[in-house]
Amino acid sequence: MLTLYFSGTGNTKFLAEIFSREMKAECFSVEDDPGNKIAEHDTIAFCYPVYCSRVPRIMREFVQKHMHALRGKKLIIFATQMKFSGDGARVFCDMFEAGAVEVIYAEHFNMQQNMGNTPILNLWHPTEKSARKYAAKTEAKVARCCRDIKNGVVKKRGFSFGSKLLGLIQGKPWQKNTAEIAAQGLEKKMKSDVKIHKNCTSCEICIKICPMKNLQLRDGTVEHLNNCTICYRCVNRCPQKAITVFFHVKPRWQYCGLPKRA
Repeated sequence: MLTLYFSGTGNTKFLAEIFSREMKAECFSVEDDPGNKIAEHDTIAFCYPVYCSRVPRIMREFVQKHMHALRGKKLIIFATQMKFSGDGARVFCDMFEAGAVEVIYAEHFNMQQNMGNTPILNLWHPTEKSARKYAAKTEAKVARCCRDIKNGVVKKRGFSFGSKLLGLIQGKPWQKNTAEIAAQGLEKKMKSDVKIHKNCTSCEICIKICPMKNLQLRDGTVEHLNNCTICYRCVNRCPQKAITVFFHVKPRWQYCGLPKRA
């Protein structure tokens, strides 16, 4: 088994690593483009955060690039979300032709809120206590999922009619069709809606951590290249809180991720 994940601020990475240890699976971030590993495994577990019931662009691009290698594989899909996403796990399948892959398990995981500069949402400030709570719940749920998979239980969260309807309502303004790499709707706007504020000190941390290589230093100033995947990593890691995406107000707090497993 192979686990492939994308994680903007650490939640999905936490999940992917726990799952991989339990299932004795190799585990890689798609940022490292481990596509050459796919052919070696029969079952691939994909883990990613959902953005308005849609798969992040960076994950879609990875899948499209390695579509041929994925044909005929069994898939496990884990989608991380804040509260609910409708069909956040199911929409992953929209990228494939009917019958190209077999989904043997799909589940949604509620995770800690990680956006500190959004209206209303930023009022729920993550604390050490809440982070421990989410970490414990995630570990327990992953353990249940692993037992199911080992026992041959098939579960497909987000594949019901009601889930599809909720996903359509949430996802259509964001991105019309999950199968397309080209950004549409709200995602198209957010792809380029990055702002570097005047208090930036050009420390280059954001440049080093951006998964899309969207940031660069030019004439001593950080600028973006209209290629944001909206992961919020730079917003949460900037020491000066000098970067914002879409909501251009200074973050009230920054998310540091779930506590590492002992």
